[in-house]
Amino acid sequence: MFDWLRKARPAALPRAQDRVGMEKKEAGYGFVALHLQGEAGWTRAGYAPLAREGYGRNPVVFRCVRLIAHGAASMPWLLFRGDRQLVDHPALALLNNPNPRQLRSVFLEMLVSHLVLAGDAYVEMTQAGGARELHVLRPDRVSVVAGADGWPRALDYQTGSARRRIALGDDAMALHLSLFDPLDDHYGHAPLKTAAMAIDIHNAACRWNKALLDNSARPSGALVYAPRDGGSLSDEQYERLKGELEQGYSGAIRAGRPLVLDGGLDWKTMGLTPRDMDFIDAKNSAARDIAMAFGVPPMLLGIPGDNTYANYKEANRAFWRLNVLPLAERVAADMAGWLSVRFGEDLRFVCDTDQVDAMAEDRAVVWRKVGDADFLTDDEKREAVGYGPRGE
Repeated sequence: MFDWLRKARPAALPRAQDRVGMEKKEAGYGFVALHLQGEAGWTRAGYAPLAREGYGRNPVVFRCVRLIAHGAASMPWLLFRGDRQLVDHPALALLNNPNPRQLRSVFLEMLVSHLVLAGDAYVEMTQAGGARELHVLRPDRVSVVAGADGWPRALDYQTGSARRRIALGDDAMALHLSLFDPLDDHYGHAPLKTAAMAIDIHNAACRWNKALLDNSARPSGALVYAPRDGGSLSDEQYERLKGELEQGYSGAIRAGRPLVLDGGLDWKTMGLTPRDMDFIDAKNSAARDIAMAFGVPPMLLGIPGDNTYANYKEANRAFWRLNVLPLAERVAADMAGWLSVRFGEDLRFVCDTDQVDAMAEDRAVVWRKVGDADFLTDDEKREAVGYGPRGE
């Protein structure tokens, strides 16, 4: 930081180790280093880089994905064939125990997490000893193989140098779920891509703050030496000034201490201070953009705002109604359609919202309205809220 001070000494009196490459300057002038800001650098596109910068290093993304995936996986599913509910069926047993390593909740949480992070999720059905198993495939290892007509015909799954092909169609042993992408026919668009710029801003703010603490907890700048008499610092003065700055103003515990200068010294800040950058607001704004892309109310993530109990309760209800429930219903419908072909039956999964605490108030409103409907019989009321006739 103080190399420029060495150049401020008379050219005829340099120390031996400083002679190489020294530039002769006229005494009495101050020197200021100028750093120009280049173009912004963004995380390159791709599942691995975005997942690493987002889910792996950003707490807002991590929490958003966990809230969505855990909520969707915790919602119970009911299996129906036509209008009849099935409580004992191979498809239900397969979903509850998809493979020896995972139970239903872990399996669905991984599936939904991949769908939110990559925009695509893949499930493969295998036969092991006559028993069916379901396995979630990593999206970055799967590529869609299109036929001559442009429609997907198979999936290629590659791990290292090994590659195998999984057929699609009527005999499909794999299910491909994807979120809508207006510019791609075969792959989905992930919320993580939309939030990529906000993620980089949020991560850069954290890195800047850490670097500031590591760099003596003060913004970069330069001491300008411009004495009125045209003199320059001696070796003794230079070493004393350097020692005083290192001992009195370096380190996080000394951040913010005032710097008293004399003898023609002036401090020139070389960048914007946290106050100039509106640091906290910029970081919170980026966090809100990330939460918006994932459809999670910022209040649920602890981002500063109007965090009253009533608003938190409403935000949680909105999160479940507008995000978790539609996503869970989408996954359930795709899974049921795929398993219907495999089992040769018309099956459908229905999300059991009666078991979700966050939906209890909505459920109470429906029951109250149905209960007040005098024009309905008791059996019609029971049917309206999802129950069978009395006595069944």
